[in-house]
Amino acid sequence: MTSSGAGSALSKAVRAALHLFAAALILGFGPAHSAPAQPVVTLEIKGAIGVATVMQMEAALARARKENAALVVMSLDTPGGLVASTRDIIQAMLASPVPIAVYVSPSGARAASAGTYMAYAAHVSAMAPGTHLGAATPVQMGPPGGVPGSPAPAKRDGDSSKRDAPADSQGTMERKVLNDAIAYLRSLAQLRGRNAAWAEKAVRDAATLTAEEAVKLRVVDFMAADLPELLARADGRRVKAAGLELKLATKGAETIAVEPDWRMRALGVITNPNIAFLLLLAGIYGILFEFWSPGAVVPGVIGGISLLLALAALAVLPVSFAGLALLLLGIALMTVEALTPGIGALGIGGIVAFVAGGVFLFDPAGADIAYRVTWPVLAVTAGVSAAFFLFALGYALRARRRGVVSGSEQMIGMAGRVVEWDGLTGSIRVHGETWRARADIALAPGDEISVVSRNGLTLTVRPITTTGETHA
Repeated sequence: MTSSGAGSALSKAVRAALHLFAAALILGFGPAHSAPAQPVVTLEIKGAIGVATVMQMEAALARARKENAALVVMSLDTPGGLVASTRDIIQAMLASPVPIAVYVSPSGARAASAGTYMAYAAHVSAMAPGTHLGAATPVQMGPPGGVPGSPAPAKRDGDSSKRDAPADSQGTMERKVLNDAIAYLRSLAQLRGRNAAWAEKAVRDAATLTAEEAVKLRVVDFMAADLPELLARADGRRVKAAGLELKLATKGAETIAVEPDWRMRALGVITNPNIAFLLLLAGIYGILFEFWSPGAVVPGVIGGISLLLALAALAVLPVSFAGLALLLLGIALMTVEALTPGIGALGIGGIVAFVAGGVFLFDPAGADIAYRVTWPVLAVTAGVSAAFFLFALGYALRARRRGVVSGSEQMIGMAGRVVEWDGLTGSIRVHGETWRARADIALAPGDEISVVSRNGLTLTVRPITTTGETHA
């Protein structure tokens, strides 16, 4: 009995140990539900890259760090944008501890110029079917100067080296800009293990690729029809972010969309070159009108607000001070012309300077797309400004010089005749009415007088003719 009881106790102990071991295996190697899956932060960038885009990117990265996100997915559709803003975004991408995926989408979207640099800088790069990327040539290198990298035209016999010097100097500057852009994109390609040879071609020859071609040439990692497919295909990939190697776990992850707030939307609107140009003109004209008509208040308030908004926009845009000076000179010349009769050299010169200032207001070197005031906006504002300064303002100023035709001031300067007089006071007849009057000298009935001032119902007068002369 004793031996049997001991064996039974040992058997129970073994079974208990086996149960504990099985429980440990289940807890240690079974599916873990205690730790929540990491979410994915998404943002959509559509249109030109600018300061508002930088703010939206920073907000998305901050949210990703707060939520301990596994990935930030940037849906991209852009023609390019400001050089400074593009570099700020890429620097943020390279320094981010959270991996970033650039997803060129939806179908029909593009990642041109700045978008190509961002696609190369991303930890994961994908494209939707029917999209394309490339054309990363700096805009100042394009027409009319020709395609960068194209061979220079052959010299004709008899051409001197001196005649070629200016062209060679211009070519040297273009090569410096071109080589800087090539080196920048190649460095991003080498960092992410992507096709560096095609990166150079995208800058030098403005080459473009479709989604299928980009995947084949290892410019992007893969194609994805939508966001869930992108997350499924990115799952399990190993990337290096902020010096740490990470394995992405994104399949079926929860997504958190970061939308631009009102400040980002407002900044995106006012930094449009056309809007900034119109705000600048509204500010200048409103303040000028307030100076010409003190007390109007409304033009001054609107002009002040518009001018401050314009200055806020111009502070972050690539403004050419030469273009701004030409614009202000044009307004000044048209104002001076309004103060003189007729339409002369000042007015014509003002219109020419105004248009030239609008054309050169933004520096093309500050953006990789044609960042300028559009011709329709420039033509309409030039016509309206010319009409305002040369006709409306001129008419208003001429009207201010006319004599008063109503109110008490109407009497000043009017001629009349003495009806009766005693000493220094008497009665006169002016404008068909009889008034009490006074003068500094004695007058006689029938004398012609001119009204000097009015005090209530008494007029101060002075004689027009010699004192004492009578009229029939």
